Amino acid sequence: MPKIDLATLPVRTGSSYPAPHAAAVAGRSSLRLADAGGLTQFGANLVRLEPGAMSSLRHWHETQDELVFVTDGALTLRDDFGDTPLNAGDCATFPAGEANGHHILNLSDAPGHFLVIGTRTDADTGWYSDVDLRVSSRRNEHSYTRADGTPFTPD
Repeated sequence: MPKIDLATLPVRTGSSYPAPHAAAVAGRSSLRLADAGGLTQFGANLVRLEPGAMSSLRHWHETQDELVFVTDGALTLRDDFGDTPLNAGDCATFPAGEANGHHILNLSDAPGHFLVIGTRTDADTGWYSDVDLRVSSRRNEHSYTRADGTPFTPD
């Protein structure tokens, strides 16, 4: 099994979210581990959150499972049940189709890292809990609309 040299991977920043939502994930960066290893059935990313950063808008997926494992730092899971502290060695799972909007926050004063692993399906719909936004994904192409399916235009 080939070892992946993390130091050689490009650091991914930014977001596919439409404006003004893309700015919400400033301070988040990631390494695409599954892509680097040529994997196609699931995604795996090592995510870094700077102090004050969040992983994503709160969301859930219709057809894709997610697993989060904290590797270092003091992070917070925010979902429909409230805030839950996550520290190194803690894990959280989000089954496909479970309408529990979630994301990871760094409310501490030091960077934190987590591994996120998720199903890669040909198509998926993601719902955003706190904003009027929906994403339809097909073969890694994303199309954003309002939750009711009408075109998204910034307010």
